[in-house]
Amino acid sequence: MSSFSIPLSGLSASADALNVISNDLANLNTVGFKDQEASFEDLFYQNIGTSGSGNPIQEGMGTHIGSISTNYSDGAVQATGVPSNVAITGNGFFISQDATGVLHYTRSGGFSENTQGDLITSSGDTVLGYPAVNGVVNTGGALGALQVGSNLVSPPSATTTMQQQTNLDATAAVGTTYSAPLTAYDSLGASHILTFNFTETAPNTWGYQITLPAADTGGTGNPTVVASGSLSFDSNGNLASPTGSVTGISVAGLADGAATMNLTWNLANSSGGSLITQVASPSTTSTTTQNGYANGTLRSYMVDADGTIEGTFTNGQTQALGQIVLASFSNVQGLQAVGGDDYVPTLASGAAVAGVPNAGGRGTLTGGALEMSNVDISTEFTRLIVTQRGFEANARMITTLDSINNTTTNLQAQPGN
Repeated sequence: MSSFSIPLSGLSASADALNVISNDLANLNTVGFKDQEASFEDLFYQNIGTSGSGNPIQEGMGTHIGSISTNYSDGAVQATGVPSNVAITGNGFFISQDATGVLHYTRSGGFSENTQGDLITSSGDTVLGYPAVNGVVNTGGALGALQVGSNLVSPPSATTTMQQQTNLDATAAVGTTYSAPLTAYDSLGASHILTFNFTETAPNTWGYQITLPAADTGGTGNPTVVASGSLSFDSNGNLASPTGSVTGISVAGLADGAATMNLTWNLANSSGGSLITQVASPSTTSTTTQNGYANGTLRSYMVDADGTIEGTFTNGQTQALGQIVLASFSNVQGLQAVGGDDYVPTLASGAAVAGVPNAGGRGTLTGGALEMSNVDISTEFTRLIVTQRGFEANARMITTLDSINNTTTNLQAQPGN
């Protein structure tokens, strides 16, 4: 009987729906996995006549899976503490490139680092973004690999400005000397100890000398004087002269071959207040700062909400290493899943549009975390029960049709009278 095709289509569609549910449940703990749902659709209808009013009399021919839609809503964000892990909240996909140059798109941010220090996906594909050059990210440039390895360095920078918060004791006797060291760096990143020697020459007046160890300039004996002068204070203990800063401090002929150090000594803070004071309190230096630093290697990094990877180096410097990008599509339902948490675009999805997170409708990122599967187990069990009932009903229909078929086959003509 042709009627068998109808429940068979129901069995086939129900089996496909069960496969979708099984796959959802199997990926309950898969990072970045997106829940899917099968939708049934009736097959074409056969016209078997018309009613007295002319309305068509139609007979259905069964069902099939009309679509399998993907739920791209956010999964729960789970902190991992691993700096290379990144979670997306909102729209967008990470972009990666395999060894053959093919681009893939994924929501799974379980990244790690390869031996070259590149950020890679769990399948070994290279995560793409905007690399940084000397701490500057060019978002108008080409996408490339993102370097986060410990082989990254922060080059040295010579000290050009320095300052200290120092009080000189107003009750000290004339001839009293106070010294305060300050570490500065040359163009090669080598450190040098500058010593500020203050000597009271008269009430409210102190002379100063800035010295450098003789060995630092290739000499021996007494320290090398690189600057000297006089400081005058008013009756309130504030520096009256000089004001602003002392410029033209030069340190030449360094033994390590570094360039001449040209230094400015700031005597006032950003609001104009005196950094060097003279009040009736023991001479002391509370803070010293300068803007130079030695060579440093990458110590740690973190991913900001906009995808910027901020690296912290052993020399205390922080700079951008690159920026992770996200891709968006005009029709995400048109994406084709290829396994390994990856998708590839199709004609239906449209081409990928890459850009920085938290802009253009793209979502934000959370570093040190993962977006978990958005499969809801209670919803899946409900679907499972409904689909199972449908499967059983279609199976019962086949049994019924088989029974009718057997009865029809076994019919015997009654003998005539």
